[in-house]
Amino acid sequence: MFGTKNDDKAKKNINTIVSSASVNTLVQGTRVEGNVTAESDFRIDGQLEGNLVCQAKVIIGATGQVVGDIQCVNAIIEGSFRGNLKVQEVLNIKETASVTGDVKTDKLIVHSGAVFNVTCAMGTSDRPRTMVAGKEPALATS
Repeated sequence: MFGTKNDDKAKKNINTIVSSASVNTLVQGTRVEGNVTAESDFRIDGQLEGNLVCQAKVIIGATGQVVGDIQCVNAIIEGSFRGNLKVQEVLNIKETASVTGDVKTDKLIVHSGAVFNVTCAMGTSDRPRTMVAGKEPALATS
């Protein structure tokens, strides 16, 4: 009555644009215990003790600390992570990062200076590789 169909379509398009650019943020000084689910990007500069399932990118900032499991599409780690990490596409470990645990990813980037002590499985192979920063990977034996 007060608007047209075009106005409704415009509002729907604006909502779609806003939601696709949304980023969830856990700021420095904030600590969360429990499980978190997110559909858009999630940045952690505080502390998370629990599991995170994200349908987009996870960024653990330089002050961020995570103890738990993460499942996501892409990840950038600058801070500390301990647990199980499953990344569908690209995992980028920055030089300030410390990562310990089990990692499954399609593609991996580890910058010089990062602490990367994990059991890692890459690509479509289900055979894990044990990785220690500065050393060649060795196939894990059963």
